[in-house]
Amino acid sequence: MTEIALADDALAAVRALLEDVPDPEIPVLSVVDLGIVRDVRADAGTIEVVITPTYSGCPATRVIEQEIRKALDAGGYARARIRTALYPPWTTDWLSEAGRAKLREYGIAPPVGVSADKRALMADDAGVPCPRCGSAHTTRVSEFGSTPCKAHYTCDDCLEPFDYFKCF
Repeated sequence: MTEIALADDALAAVRALLEDVPDPEIPVLSVVDLGIVRDVRADAGTIEVVITPTYSGCPATRVIEQEIRKALDAGGYARARIRTALYPPWTTDWLSEAGRAKLREYGIAPPVGVSADKRALMADDAGVPCPRCGSAHTTRVSEFGSTPCKAHYTCDDCLEPFDYFKCF
């Protein structure tokens, strides 16, 4: 086996380890599902994990780094580095399709639209479907839900409350 193949195997193994590191605020999502893990690469003979927090003031960033470090250490990659990259900034576009499905199953509406339309930060989120019944007849109750990255909604059909993961 060549050195390149060994590096590829190690990178794939690290990616697989990170699939099991949950986001501390939404534990049904892994840090990979959420798109926080931006890259896993070999750099000067060392594995480097590049992460981007969901926003610069995210209170979970330190915990996420610690959980990634624990997973790397437990997996035999104690020499791997973790690097934080703030540019380009994280976007909900980085959520995986599997992550979006997990959010719905968990009762959180995934982001509607894409972040390229920055008006989404200021405008009403029209057509946020209820993650429980699928109805588009929903009403925003509060701009902020259980965390700053979510808004609180209620479904006008099934009457259930739910969080919406804002598009940004």
